[in-house]
Amino acid sequence: MPSTEIILTENIPGLGVEADVVKVRRGFARNFLLPQGKALEVTKSSMRKLDMLKAKRAEREAKELNEAEEIARRIGKSKMVFTLETGESGKAFGSVTANDIATRIKNELGTEIERHRIVLEHPIKSTGEHEISIKLHADVTATLTFTVKSATEPKPETEEAPESGARTRSPRSRDRK
Repeated sequence: MPSTEIILTENIPGLGVEADVVKVRRGFARNFLLPQGKALEVTKSSMRKLDMLKAKRAEREAKELNEAEEIARRIGKSKMVFTLETGESGKAFGSVTANDIATRIKNELGTEIERHRIVLEHPIKSTGEHEISIKLHADVTATLTFTVKSATEPKPETEEAPESGARTRSPRSRDRK
C-alpha cells in the first residue's frame, strides 16, 4: 500500500496530535486530510512551519493543564448531595449515574465535563458517602466526594398491628348482598 508522510495541523483521534509527522495512506491524505486543512505535505517550507506548530501545541497544552488543575481544585472542594427515592426497606428505586454527576457539576460549579470522563464502574444505588475519580486531563485526575441520601427516611418496623378482631369488607362483597 502506498503511503506518504504528512504534518498534522490539529488533533486527529487515532492518528496523532498537532505538529506530529505521521505516515498515512496517500488516498486518506489526498482526499481527506489535505483538503480539510488538517494536515500539510512534508516539504521544506512546511518543515519550517513545524516549529511554529510545536510552539502553538506547547502553549495550548500548558493552558489545558492549568485549566484542568483549577477545575480539579474546585471539584475537590465541593460537597454535593444527591437524593434518591427509596422503598420502605431502604432499597433505592433509581441510581446516580455519570450523566447525573456531570449535570450537577455543570449546575453547581459552572464547568461542563463530559460524562465519559467520570469513572464509574456501575451506577450508584446505595445511600451514604461515595468517592469517584474524574479524568480531566492526561496528567490530572480529580476526586469528587458526594453523599447520597434517601428522599424518605425508612420507617421504623415497630408499627402497631391492626386489631385482629376488626373485620374489613371489600367493596365487592358489599355489592353482592
